[in-house]
Amino acid sequence: MAFKNIKNNYNRGNSLLSYFVSGKHKQYHSQQFSTTGIVQGLTATGGVISDYTTGPGAVYRAHVFTSSGTFTVSSIGGYGSNVEYLVVAGGGGGGYAQPSSVFSGGGGAGGLRTNLSGHPLAGSAFPVSTSPGSYNVTIGGGGAGDRSSPNTSGARGVDSSFGPITSTGGGGGSSYPSSALTGGSGGGGGTSNPPANKTGASGNTPPTSPSQGFAGGNGLGDGGTPGAQGGGGGGGAGAVGGNGGVSPNTGGSGGAGVQVAIAGPPTSSGVGALNPGPGEYQWFAGGGGGAGRSTPGSGGVGGGAIGGYGNQSGFDASFSTGGGGGGGAYTGAGPSDGGSGGSGIVVVRYQIGQLTATAKATGGAISFSGGKTIHTFLSSGTFQVTNGPISGETLIVAGGGGAGYYGGGGGAGGLLWYGSPTPTKTANGVAITYNNSTTYPISVGGGGVTVGPYSVEPKRGNSGTATVVTHPSGPYSATEGGGGGGNTPVDSTSHSGRPGGSGGGASNQNASGSPGPGVPGQGNAGGAASGSAGSNQGGGGGGAGGAGVNGGSGSHGGIGLQFSTFGSIGAGAPGPGGGTGWFAGGGGGGGSAATGSGGGPGGPFAGGGDANTSSSPKNGIQNTGGGGGSTTDPTVPGTGGSGIVIIAYPS
Repeated sequence: MAFKNIKNNYNRGNSLLSYFVSGKHKQYHSQQFSTTGIVQGLTATGGVISDYTTGPGAVYRAHVFTSSGTFTVSSIGGYGSNVEYLVVAGGGGGGYAQPSSVFSGGGGAGGLRTNLSGHPLAGSAFPVSTSPGSYNVTIGGGGAGDRSSPNTSGARGVDSSFGPITSTGGGGGSSYPSSALTGGSGGGGGTSNPPANKTGASGNTPPTSPSQGFAGGNGLGDGGTPGAQGGGGGGGAGAVGGNGGVSPNTGGSGGAGVQVAIAGPPTSSGVGALNPGPGEYQWFAGGGGGAGRSTPGSGGVGGGAIGGYGNQSGFDASFSTGGGGGGGAYTGAGPSDGGSGGSGIVVVRYQIGQLTATAKATGGAISFSGGKTIHTFLSSGTFQVTNGPISGETLIVAGGGGAGYYGGGGGAGGLLWYGSPTPTKTANGVAITYNNSTTYPISVGGGGVTVGPYSVEPKRGNSGTATVVTHPSGPYSATEGGGGGGNTPVDSTSHSGRPGGSGGGASNQNASGSPGPGVPGQGNAGGAASGSAGSNQGGGGGGAGGAGVNGGSGSHGGIGLQFSTFGSIGAGAPGPGGGTGWFAGGGGGGGSAATGSGGGPGGPFAGGGDANTSSSPKNGIQNTGGGGGSTTDPTVPGTGGSGIVIIAYPS
């Protein structure tokens, strides 16, 4: 379905839907439309574009940013200059636990700010203009659960912003004797044996009105005897974190987040976190659970992670939600990491037109481009056909692998393509048929982080997570990306790239490893390390379009693959020559010079992260499956980018 009577066609977009009015959600089916004979709205670019309906025929467009970019306005149109926004910062990391009976606090959620009409947290109107026309969008990463020294708080999440609107990163959870950190929402307090409790940190710091988040809960211990012993939960955007030890030996629960239904039908869009109670998505900024001696604290709804218990590390929060990481637990058998906070998200929306026709399916962000209807799943959800059967093209990309320190780049997530061949990719199979009135669950994999066994310091990158489309003729599963090698101790296993959809690059710092292999039809092998052991030149991670380059000057990650139709609706990453719509590039390999470029020669293309020598990690780009870039800093090798699923069929 084309747009008519528009001089400059819009970037066509998704159908994300549900409108929050006076405390009640009014849901409407996602629908195709044209703008013939009606007033033209704003024209803007940036993010993944999403078109959807609310109320009696009003059509809105949402721009969904899961990685940093620019929102650019080229004309105002007839619906006014105000836009509505959601800005969520990265969540804080949970506290690290070591030694004797330390139960750490969960990470605080990233600050959440919105001006969605009718929402209880709505701020003031936000008018845009064509002068300057461009508004920077920054997506904050989640803070790491501290893994470099004992008894230190998790790291604060990174701020997210849309123009002048800034949400503050969530505070890190406490690990006694360190205190929890303040932030958008505060980190939870930790506890130890003998009893030495820490209070939760304040939220809404610096203050905003309405508040961007709440305080973390307190830690509570009783000297190791059976009873109350647990870290406090991190604060959330909707509630304070729970106190530890309220129930015997139980961590405090993370504070609840809030639902901001600005980006899709809450029952199927997959944007944000799922609240299993009502079965709806678009919940954000839940606090991380505190650690307990026997029972972990639950994560706050909105992406908050579960805490650890016994000798267990805290879990990582969900990406693109701003959730807090879970606190680590330690009773004497071994130290435990805190979980990492979830990355943030920004959504901008405005009215553009009126409804005229119905769509053939629901689920994901629905776009219209090149005569096709395109459903883009940035996180897990369901695809349901309402007017079928339908048959078209399906792109499935797994999460990319994390990189290693002085080592190999992370391998890209496996890439599967079903449908007509493109200039850059032969299809793995014929187009998948989706039947009428059938629901197809979709699981989008997260990127791998660099958190390996504590004895491996610095650590080898971990693999990402597989992405799966559940189907009677499948399942169709893209294999996760492989992680690059770390450096010590001296053994080949720690220096070899992990296998995956595309394999991780090898490291040879103190020992020689081998590159990780890729899965035929999904990706390629990582690059080998160069020179003798100790030369610090790791190989690039493999990509969907080519193997990683061997270590040395310019150890690039393997190039990804381009799907230009999907680039037209904002999906994918830049590629060589300025093209868009690239996916599954490998991370750059590095060493003492850290010169590797992600995703192919010359730059961080196709979603892969560059190698670097600073303390700023070069992560794979979210929702591209790109591998993380290596680094010389032991605490910050790049993480892999999350995966994506795109289903397209004739409109």
